[in-house]
Amino acid sequence: MASNVQYTEDSIKSLDWREHIRLRPGMYIGKLGDGSAQDDGIYVLVKEILDNSIDEHMMGHGRTIDIKISEHKVEVRDYGRGIPLGKVIDCVSKINTGGKYDSGAFQKSVGLNGVGTKAVNALSEYFRVQSYRDGETKVAEFEKGILKDDKAVVKSSDRNGTKITFSPDSTVFKNYHFIPEYLENQIWNYAFLNAGLTINYNGKKFYSEKGLHDLLDRKVDEESRRYPIIHLKATDIEMAMTHSNQYGEEYYSFVNGQFTTQGGTHLTAFREAIVKAVREFYKKDYDASDIRQSIVASIAVRVQEPVFESQTKTKLGSQSIGPDGPTLRTFVNDFIKTELDNYLHKNPDAANALLKRILQSERERKEISGIKKLANERAKKANLHNKKLRDCRVHYDDPKASDEKKNETMLFLTEGDSASGSITKSRNVQTQAVFSLRGKPLNCFGMTKKVVYENEEFNLLQHALNIEDGIENLRYRKIVIATDADVDGMHIRLLIMTYFLQFFPDLVKNGHLYILETPLFRVRNKKETIYCYSDEERQRAIMKLGNKPEITRFKGLGEISPNEFGAFIGEDIRLEPIILGKDTKIADLLTFYMGKNTPNRQNFIIDNLKIEKDIVKEEEEARRKAKEEQAVA
Repeated sequence: MASNVQYTEDSIKSLDWREHIRLRPGMYIGKLGDGSAQDDGIYVLVKEILDNSIDEHMMGHGRTIDIKISEHKVEVRDYGRGIPLGKVIDCVSKINTGGKYDSGAFQKSVGLNGVGTKAVNALSEYFRVQSYRDGETKVAEFEKGILKDDKAVVKSSDRNGTKITFSPDSTVFKNYHFIPEYLENQIWNYAFLNAGLTINYNGKKFYSEKGLHDLLDRKVDEESRRYPIIHLKATDIEMAMTHSNQYGEEYYSFVNGQFTTQGGTHLTAFREAIVKAVREFYKKDYDASDIRQSIVASIAVRVQEPVFESQTKTKLGSQSIGPDGPTLRTFVNDFIKTELDNYLHKNPDAANALLKRILQSERERKEISGIKKLANERAKKANLHNKKLRDCRVHYDDPKASDEKKNETMLFLTEGDSASGSITKSRNVQTQAVFSLRGKPLNCFGMTKKVVYENEEFNLLQHALNIEDGIENLRYRKIVIATDADVDGMHIRLLIMTYFLQFFPDLVKNGHLYILETPLFRVRNKKETIYCYSDEERQRAIMKLGNKPEITRFKGLGEISPNEFGAFIGEDIRLEPIILGKDTKIADLLTFYMGKNTPNRQNFIIDNLKIEKDIVKEEEEARRKAKEEQAVA
């Protein structure tokens, strides 16, 4: 059909740097989000500022970084050389301006295109830069990238360095909030990758002496390790590894200090090198999956002018370590082949423990091989994509999709036809999929992975997610458990979480599992409707609307109409991430929630579930108070 839109000279527009960043933020920071995911935009903003401070430290300038982060304000002060005073404004507001184009100054920096700080500036409702340099200081202040105050250079007795203060723009990052665990993980990664650097964050000291060894020490409790952490280092490469008692493969990969959450060429080379080195040491052609099963490892490399597959630098695309260097594959393989082989020869106890872990994985794999084949055939016959899964069009592992779209992909896990029907009708078919569970899932606590193939629901779910052979090809960025907010709903939620923690813990540890928050109440009068997610919100809504508003308590997802549901899974979706803390032991966690009933668990349930009659009483009391206050008014 012909278009009536005229294509003339007036159709051609040129945007300045600030307008372009604000119009297409996804091109610069990947996605927006509200802070509920560890790769949401507000954390990318923090990272972009910290990267510059880290680069200064890497070049030998400054051993301390001070960070203060409150609810809506970030402050980062480093003690590097400080931005040259005459270029302070240019460095934070002129695209393609910075010191990293000079390879002599920043040989192995993360950001080479001069965009990061400018993106933070443009996407902040308040941005302040201050440089201290050789007894003088310069300050400039911005709002949404627009210069508001250009202060003159004055004398200063402060140490050299740069101080950046900013507040993310609340019109861009709607209802955002920083989650402390995400920030601490982010800051710990910087400490692990820069042994000897001190980072002070909100009064807490982050410091590492052993680099990636300390990272694994934090990630794997000592009881779970099959052998002591192997820690190997050389110029431009460092690795640490052990095997644990859990299923799956767990990796933490870094390039020039950047946490590459989606891996890339360096991680691929590392996984291949481990298999090759182990086979050569034991002189046996073990299956790659048996060698890597239950591995927990970290790899960090430094390369010249790294090439990433996106602006957010989450996946490395570089094929070599530098213009004149070897390929990454050769570089990593040669290092692992030599150093890991030497370590295993010098540490026979570790070598024997590793061999036992490999042989255990081999036995388990062979035990389920027959069942696995039948289960895969059943999955095909079940016509998964028509019966259990209402799929979306874009997927997390789609190489053609933009980062922004891939990061929006999510799979809702629902129980019951009415709930899945409501979500299916109101979802975004581009990025949101629905998987319908039939009844309560099996409590798989204490079972082996054999049950994943024997149980039809579990088998179909792992196929829908495409995680049978690991999470590298995970089809959805977020797996969202959508159950009723009652006793049965909580039980189903715990059963699903048990499945993932038991058999796919790396999926949870990498921040892919969430709980969907849906409103408990609808409070409305003829003019306005307010949805409330807690009793406190309900009481405030009653007070606001007054005059005996109609109050509806949603007892189940199926009671919420598709028209209403669209508002709860759209732009304003509320997701609660499942976060495993540093001291959280998965085995202890599962024993507490899903093991034999204990007084502690009974008390937990009593303390965390509201009794219906108490809610009714509270509603009546809130109505009475609202009526009294209205009468007084």
